[in-house]
Amino acid sequence: MKTRHLARWAGACTRAVVLSALAGFAAADATPYERMAPLEQYLMPPGSEIALARSAAPAAISDKATVLTLDSQGYQTAVRGTNGFTCLVERSWMAPFESPDFWNPKIRGPVCYNPAASGSILAYTLRRTKLALAGDSKERILDEVRAALARNEIPSPEPGAMSFMMSKDGT
Repeated sequence: MKTRHLARWAGACTRAVVLSALAGFAAADATPYERMAPLEQYLMPPGSEIALARSAAPAAISDKATVLTLDSQGYQTAVRGTNGFTCLVERSWMAPFESPDFWNPKIRGPVCYNPAASGSILAYTLRRTKLALAGDSKERILDEVRAALARNEIPSPEPGAMSFMMSKDGT
């Protein structure tokens, strides 16, 4: 019973944090990255992207993890792992909505989600990426994410969800 209560409490707290971060969105003044650049600027050669994604976690974890790479349709499985971890390279649209670098095509954020995060938080990353690749504006992405949260279409983080972000090579 206590575990179920703690899980609900953790889910509610996480949802509150995400919603409060989303509420902090304010349209930035003119920046060099006002809209999405051409898709090609966000893409990487698959081998380089796999190596960068794996650099997020210790080799003992990332060598056995599923690795996703980005293409014009979204993230695709490039390597099927066996340990439940998922490594990928996030792009700038995963930054806070008020960030002036929200559309910066040079941003590369290697991350490796543990199994709990792969089963929950990864859905948020995939949703935002799908909206960005569809050509949605920052404002539309924000609205869609808020609506998805309200409809419980994005799961709350599972208990124990965490990620590695140890890479020295991310930008």
